[in-house]
Formats: sequence, structure tokens, C-alpha cells
Amino acid sequence: MSEVFMISAADRATAIRELLGGFDLTSFRGASVALKANYNSADPFPASTHIDTLRAIVEGMKGAGAARIALAERSGMGNTRQVLENSGVFRLAEELGFEATVLDEMPADQWLDMKPEGLHWARGFKVAKIFTEAQKVVQTCCLKTHRFGGQFTMSLKNSVGLVAKRDPGGFYDYMTELHTSPFQRHMIAEINRFYKVDIIIMDATEAFVRGGPDQGDLVKPNLILASSDRVAMDAVGVALLRSCGSTPEVMKGRIFDLEQISRAAELGVGVTSASAIKLVPFDDKSKEDAGKIRDMLDAQG
Repeated sequence: MSEVFMISAADRATAIRELLGGFDLTSFRGASVALKANYNSADPFPASTHIDTLRAIVEGMKGAGAARIALAERSGMGNTRQVLENSGVFRLAEELGFEATVLDEMPADQWLDMKPEGLHWARGFKVAKIFTEAQKVVQTCCLKTHRFGGQFTMSLKNSVGLVAKRDPGGFYDYMTELHTSPFQRHMIAEINRFYKVDIIIMDATEAFVRGGPDQGDLVKPNLILASSDRVAMDAVGVALLRSCGSTPEVMKGRIFDLEQISRAAELGVGVTSASAIKLVPFDDKSKEDAGKIRDMLDAQG
């Protein structure tokens, strides 16, 4: 069983602090933490990580005794350094004392080569070593649809931002391959096989149910979720999108038949069925939402 914690998003800082309390954080003391947020563009939340969410997560990691916290990002829609600047990440990093790394500027020796055998990637791909070498990895994602072939973008899709756009020192464009491939959603899932995640925080205070990832039709679920299982998190996220009414691609079929989720489950990234997901609400509002999501997972998972 994989747990997905849920709480009302009435106050981000309080909600995230309570969610982090659901994890055993003793192993974070003295650890190096790699943090992957969602800064694909500088568009405001829920296109990008809300700065208050980032603040609460970093403060939570510092409170747990983390020795080093390094946020690392590669933006797909805009210059990464400018995106982080415009989103206030560098200012927050200076204020709270964590690192903010622009992955596009990393040299070739800071990337790990993943071979293509068994993958839908023609040449494999390169993952930033910061995420494979850190003692702990924390991810925060948003809840939204994806109009460029991903269908939805949550914790699994967020991993695209730790893959090199181009071969460092070369010319091959991995992102062009990804976004023109009929196997795009399988390829997204396959990235997740090669790095672990200890904690995921999904800010579902607001969400895009159509459009995305930079803009779309807005709803307000007013929830924040947490888990250590990317498959479970995305399955719950899809159920949440369905409960609000979403695109045909998100709404049709069984949740665990959606290609991102089915391929990730096949690769052992997370749970393999909706019945293996345990929803853990932290307050009355999330308890009501958890009941509705549980019903959807049972009927459509």
C-alpha cells in the first residue's frame, strides 16, 4: 500500500508543515537534499510552483536538519535562469540559504547517461547527477492538464525538467525527440525509473482542467497532497481532475490504463493498481474529498 496524504489548502504554510509531519524525517538530518519544483515557465501558479509552497518546503527541510538543499531546474518554455529570476526563486534562495541551480548551464560531467535499451528513447537520455547523487530527493508539482501530448502533468511529468534538453557538448535535442514521439507518455514514465523520490508535495490549491501547462481553464480544489509514490500521486491527481471535469484524454478509460501511469507502474516506479492506494485525510475538508476520490478510484482506477 502507498499512502497519499490530503489536507485543506486554507493556509499553505500550515498545510505543508502538517503534511511533512506525516513522514519520518529523521533520515533528513545532515542529508543533502535535491529539490525539483515546477518552473517550466514563469507563468503564475498553477502553471508554476507557488513561491509560498517552495518556501514552506524549504523551511520544512531545514527544520528536519537537512545539511544542504539544492533546487535544480530546466525550463521548457523560456530561459531557465530568467524563469527562476522572474519567479522569485533566486531571491528566496538568498533569503533562506539554499542553492538554486540552472541545469542548462551544467557541464557534461554533471549529467548521467541513461542507455536506450528497454526504453522508447532512441538514444537514451541524460539525467542531472544532482538528483541521482543526493541523499534525499523532494519534488513539488502542480495539478494540470498538458496540451502538448503529455495529457496531464503532475509528479511523473515533472521529471522531464531534470533531463537535458540537448546533449551537453553536442547537438542532439532530447526534447524534440520527446515531444514529436508517438510514445511521449511512455518516455515520460521511463525517466522516473532512474531516480528515487522521498517526498512529493502536490499543490492542488488551484488546477488547470483543460489547456496547460502554462495556462488553462482554472478550478480550485483547495487541497494539498503528499506521498512518496509518484504513481499513486498521479493516479489520485487524475481522479481529482476527473471529479472537476477535464479533457477527453484525461476522462476516458481506466486511470491505470493511462500511458504515463501504466508504464510507470510496469517499471516499478510505484503501485500497480488503485486498490494499493490508501488515502489519508488530515482534516474534515480533505476527508470529504478523500471519500469522493476513493469512490472514483474504486470505480475507474
